[in-house]
Amino acid sequence: MKRFKKILLKLVLAGVLLALDLTGYAQCAMCRASVENNASNGDTALASSLNSGILYLFFTPYLLVGIVGFLWYYNSRRNGSK
Repeated sequence: MKRFKKILLKLVLAGVLLALDLTGYAQCAMCRASVENNASNGDTALASSLNSGILYLFFTPYLLVGIVGFLWYYNSRRNGSK
């Protein structure tokens, strides 16, 4: 169980570090046009918020699946030892 926790912690840490990579941000064409228009006017707060929202939407399903998988594994190991 400790080995699984270490692996899970490393995967979560790797995901967070990859999320912080500034070159990994992506945007749809309409969002990009809106950000470029605002950036040319000097407003960069929208671009930062949009990128954070995209990352939030990207990682939420993976986090939920990971939590469900961990709980399933934990309960199966606990029930198997009884």
